[in-house]
Amino acid sequence: MYIRRISRKNKNGSVTSYVQLAHNERNPKTGNPQAKVLYHFGREDEVDMDGLKRLAASISRFLGDEPVASEPKDSVQLSLLDSKTFGTAYIVDSLWHELGVGQAISKRLAQRKYEAPIERAIFAMVANRALDPSSKLGMEDWVKRDIALPGVENFEVHQGYRAMDFLIESDVDIQREVFETVADLLNLEVDLLFFDTTSSYFEMDDEPEEDSLKQPGYSKDHRPDLPQVVIGFVVTRDGIPVRCWVWPGNTSDMTVIPEVKKDLIGWRLGRVVTVVDRGFSSEDNLRELQKAGGHYIAGEKMTSGKQTVEDAMSRPGRFKTIRDNLEIKEIVVGDGEARVRYVLVRNPDEARRDAFRREAHLKALEAELARLKELDNDAHTKAHCRLQSHPTFKRYLKSDKRGNLTVDHQAVKAMERLDGKYLIRTSDDTLSAEDVALGYKQLWQVEAAFRSLKQTMELRPMYHRKNERIRAHVLLCWLSLLLVRVAENRTSHTWREIRSVMNEMHLVTYKAGSGRVRQRTEVTPEQAQILKALGYEHPPLFSDISTDTL
Repeated sequence: MYIRRISRKNKNGSVTSYVQLAHNERNPKTGNPQAKVLYHFGREDEVDMDGLKRLAASISRFLGDEPVASEPKDSVQLSLLDSKTFGTAYIVDSLWHELGVGQAISKRLAQRKYEAPIERAIFAMVANRALDPSSKLGMEDWVKRDIALPGVENFEVHQGYRAMDFLIESDVDIQREVFETVADLLNLEVDLLFFDTTSSYFEMDDEPEEDSLKQPGYSKDHRPDLPQVVIGFVVTRDGIPVRCWVWPGNTSDMTVIPEVKKDLIGWRLGRVVTVVDRGFSSEDNLRELQKAGGHYIAGEKMTSGKQTVEDAMSRPGRFKTIRDNLEIKEIVVGDGEARVRYVLVRNPDEARRDAFRREAHLKALEAELARLKELDNDAHTKAHCRLQSHPTFKRYLKSDKRGNLTVDHQAVKAMERLDGKYLIRTSDDTLSAEDVALGYKQLWQVEAAFRSLKQTMELRPMYHRKNERIRAHVLLCWLSLLLVRVAENRTSHTWREIRSVMNEMHLVTYKAGSGRVRQRTEVTPEQAQILKALGYEHPPLFSDISTDTL
């Protein structure tokens, strides 16, 4: 390792010299030694050459290299200052720039006069969601002590909140621009979009204000005691999140489809078939999804009581096996404008599980009914009411003429007919029945996105009070999920696996006299494999070398 000087001739005839840290390595083809530049110091007239030579010699000894002929004899000793996790941060930063997120934010910052580095503050908060979720206050110590984020030396809470306020002002434009960049870069298949909603609760003691997003509602987190918001996601068949929404916690799933459809008008989506779960399959929603040439694949409640559903469920016909655990039967009900196309799906494995669970429920119910006969007066009344309102047992019960509870064998028989089955409705006649069934089954991509939001990015619980901050928090999690999903798809590893391997790569800072060096640890074979799958070069060996007094 040695200090190298290169010179360039300027247009006016003058010569400018630049200083580099380099070392020689053999060309794998010719076998001849060639210089590899490790770090650029800048112009020779702006650096301390003697100090750099001493520093280079010390680094060389630290790495175990052979001393160079020009090595000063008075090279200084090295002392370790800190070691921070770096590998996963490098991946997140590389994805951030490749997917155009930083560019989309910087583009909207160009007309603003912010003194704080807003783009880097937003990046730091997104990275925090993916790497080690914490509060904004906790991020100050995280950046200072634990993580080496490219371009982020420190993080201050007030800068974070200022960055969140800017982010929510431009959220629609940023989401759209990022989508267009990602769609072109990754050649996304956006012919099939999956939409679903979830909820996320808040830890708070005071009552939510009337105009607040935080409202009581049906909690998918099983926390009906806490106020919440409703979050909607549109996801591609590859699990890439396209857009997110935030609504008040008392919003019904049935009411949001028109807004989702309207917000995606003008996006470069081409011909789109939207896949939604049973909670969105109202006639109004389905008509909305068909506007502007769109189509839908929607789950249908088999016990909805609709005549078309009853006709579809009672239609005879054989199932066709499309996979080991999936059988389908196509059914068309009605004619002309009243025509409805269904695909009935049966999973034999799930059918056996349904039957096993029901037998266990009935066995437990028979025991409860036998125990009920032994009770008198108030004890009997209380046990009777408790059994009649039981969330599982009530579906198997009926009352006789005397008001006594008995097993409803007709209801049990009706349930047997539904074992392992689900019903899908579609407006697209060009899709095969198999594509309809498999497309609907991929709705788990949205569920996987929600699991990642709540578990990996730790979306919940939230403590923000202002509506804008709540929306900004969800948007930060959405951006984090975007980066994580792309990394998972490219590497075929879970984010937990990627993070575990890459977190072992550290950026070490050590002191050499009056100089400072920041150097990454060696790249392991596992880390090299992940970087190759992502399409990224190894991080530079040195990220900072300085002879300034510390």
